[in-house]
Amino acid sequence: MNRSVVASFLFLTCTALPAWANMPAIKSSPSNQVAACATPGRLAAFVRERNPALDPRFESVATEYMRIGEELGVRWDYAFFQMLLETGNLSFRRGNGQPGSVRPSQNNFAGLGAAGRGQSGEHFPDIATGVKAHLQHLLLYAGDRIDNPVADRTRKVQEWGILTSWQSKINRPITFSDLAIKWAPGDRRYAQKIGAIAEAFYEDTCKRPDPQPDLVAEARRGRTNARSTVAASIARESKTSGTAIARQAVDKTREETATRSSLGAASIAKKAAAAGTVSAPPAHRDTAISDAWQSPDPGAERGAMLHTASAASSAAAAAKGAAQQKCRVWTASYGGQKAVIIKAKSDDGLVNYTVLDVNEGSEKREMEAYIAAYAKGGVAVGEFSNQISALDRAFELCPEG
Repeated sequence: MNRSVVASFLFLTCTALPAWANMPAIKSSPSNQVAACATPGRLAAFVRERNPALDPRFESVATEYMRIGEELGVRWDYAFFQMLLETGNLSFRRGNGQPGSVRPSQNNFAGLGAAGRGQSGEHFPDIATGVKAHLQHLLLYAGDRIDNPVADRTRKVQEWGILTSWQSKINRPITFSDLAIKWAPGDRRYAQKIGAIAEAFYEDTCKRPDPQPDLVAEARRGRTNARSTVAASIARESKTSGTAIARQAVDKTREETATRSSLGAASIAKKAAAAGTVSAPPAHRDTAISDAWQSPDPGAERGAMLHTASAASSAAAAAKGAAQQKCRVWTASYGGQKAVIIKAKSDDGLVNYTVLDVNEGSEKREMEAYIAAYAKGGVAVGEFSNQISALDRAFELCPEG
């Protein structure tokens, strides 16, 4: 083989693959997370740029994709990009400007059941249900079994086993590139179109300031652990450091709960959050909560607010005695969107894994402050874009919770 051929070969093999050929797996994982810059605020702005006549009713769609996507463990950013392709950027019109077969009132964001020739597809009662139907259908493609699916189309495909043979030939996580081949077999450019939308967002809009950062808290409402109202009042009235605020919050919490509770098991904690056992109203709707994140002293650190999930810990205690434990999982928060796992050994010989919510840009400072106050000698063993992903990893490290 001559040098020119070798050079050409190396160039081709080293050239980056186009976005559509390298799309992520449908299911999220510690190594397959939605980028931190992909927020409902930026995605909503992205849609408005592509569709200036956007119906105000759809302003909440991006928030629902994040909320439900994180609950179900789906790469909801690419699901959102697929939705933009399916709905013509929420115009529900074809490329020629003519109305599509699915009407806006159907809240059907993936064309589920819309087979053309007068078959307009399924109707869902609200935006959230329509988003859930889409994400459940994606999980079905990824190989999950869906219990009580929202969409009749999902139920039928699952019962008929339409995807089983196709899925059995893929011995790795199924990606959005794989999905495109099966979802739209008549459109060879389907994956390329989704990839182009993703690239347009990540190369431009995702790098801009978030016009509505409060929507992240809105998306996670009812899913993250509640912040202590005691800590909130302390933070408002005190100019002490974040570490001192955190200590006071924990001391008060201990008086009321007798002990800091471990989460027990990931599934229990998630069920408790979904049921509203532990919830955090968005900062812009709750003055007491929002004030807690603003330190009275501009130079002071934000207070770490530890929280508990007593229902989860009780269930865990019933499953196995505390004496049998060798490790525990905790949660703590500085109010940020990102999360780190801190591993430290306690005085009683147990290994503690603390999932600490931190603010982007202040991760190191807040982590060091927490370690100094509560986890002497602790080290970070992972950084994640959100708390749920960090909890999943923490319970992999410590299954007994």
